[in-house]
Amino acid sequence: MALDSYETNPLVSSADVNGTTVYGLGGEKVGEIDHLMIDKKSGKVSYAVMGFGGFLGMGEEHHPIPWNKLTYDTSKNGYVTSITEQQLTGAPERPNDWYRNRDWETRTHDYFAAPYYWI
Repeated sequence: MALDSYETNPLVSSADVNGTTVYGLGGEKVGEIDHLMIDKKSGKVSYAVMGFGGFLGMGEEHHPIPWNKLTYDTSKNGYVTSITEQQLTGAPERPNDWYRNRDWETRTHDYFAAPYYWI
């Protein structure tokens, strides 16, 4: 596929999203997308699970952030978010069942000031 059609195509494969860099509003690297979580009923992407911190893959933390807090920037070939690494580390503690725990989702969306995907 030619690069120009790749950058202008409105659809993207999840395989191409995994590993994409996420930048802060100041242009600093915040982390990388590890994988996506998709709502089964609506088919909408709900979260991007982002890896951040660590060194050479050791000590890296993963945290789901609401998908609607990311915007794709073609000039960076990555996503931009207003979420900082400090906000990620202070986010609501993630229980083991976070992906099916509406109370945690509500607290997380409120914390990041993100609209609820399930409404």
